[in-house]
Amino acid sequence: MYLAELRFKIIADTNLTAAEQAIRGYMEALIFNGQIIGREFPTAWQQDAFASRVVIPTEDALQPRWHSSRGRQAEQQLSLAGLAYPQLQLLGQDLLSQATCLALPSQCVIFTSFADTCSPVRCADTLQPVPLYWLKSATADHEALIRWQLQFQALDEIQLQEQRVLQKVAENSLQQLNSKLNRMGRQLARQLSKANNSDFYYALYSGSSDNCSQETNKCCPGCGSDWRLNAPQAEVFDFRCEPCLLLSNIAWECQSNNGE
Repeated sequence: MYLAELRFKIIADTNLTAAEQAIRGYMEALIFNGQIIGREFPTAWQQDAFASRVVIPTEDALQPRWHSSRGRQAEQQLSLAGLAYPQLQLLGQDLLSQATCLALPSQCVIFTSFADTCSPVRCADTLQPVPLYWLKSATADHEALIRWQLQFQALDEIQLQEQRVLQKVAENSLQQLNSKLNRMGRQLARQLSKANNSDFYYALYSGSSDNCSQETNKCCPGCGSDWRLNAPQAEVFDFRCEPCLLLSNIAWECQSNNGE
């Protein structure tokens, strides 16, 4: 991924409120299409322009050909607010980000965690992030997937805290196949599979288990079949069910307690 600066030159009379709204609308359109990573975009007023720092998945992420219809509309709002279309300056690779896939993989997985600042779609074999704007969507952009990711990450962070609140609520939402969160994620995976004519797996998180001695022999929660892999996939997933398009792991607490 790359750190970049977007410079919005002032070309007509404007004010801070109008400029802020136009820039925010433009940035949000890019975020919901996966062209900008994260939720923060520090922006400075520099007398004749506004400058924003952003992280982008690829060098060409902000080229017009990747814009959604929402992004193109937001771009038009910039000119109505007295701002020029943004000028992009690449500052270099972001040392704190994961390396993005170089090409669209044959199989993908929806996978995220609270610590991730990247696309929730990954290569199923390497877990490298896949830029969302490479993918066709069932809707105008990928806002539903980004909002799902935000909810997953919030619950994941809650259940990992040492002093936990709502521990069981968060853990159950993450682990139970038919929780509202996981139903939503699996539906998004099915939509991506259909739109892109390719398999999109869903990563079912497993953090704890009631019986570590049986954890390695558990069956697929979707169809009840044997889904244990001979060797972990992407060094994370111990289970894979192709009919259900599910990937999962031996519960982390069972691994740390040598439950296998």
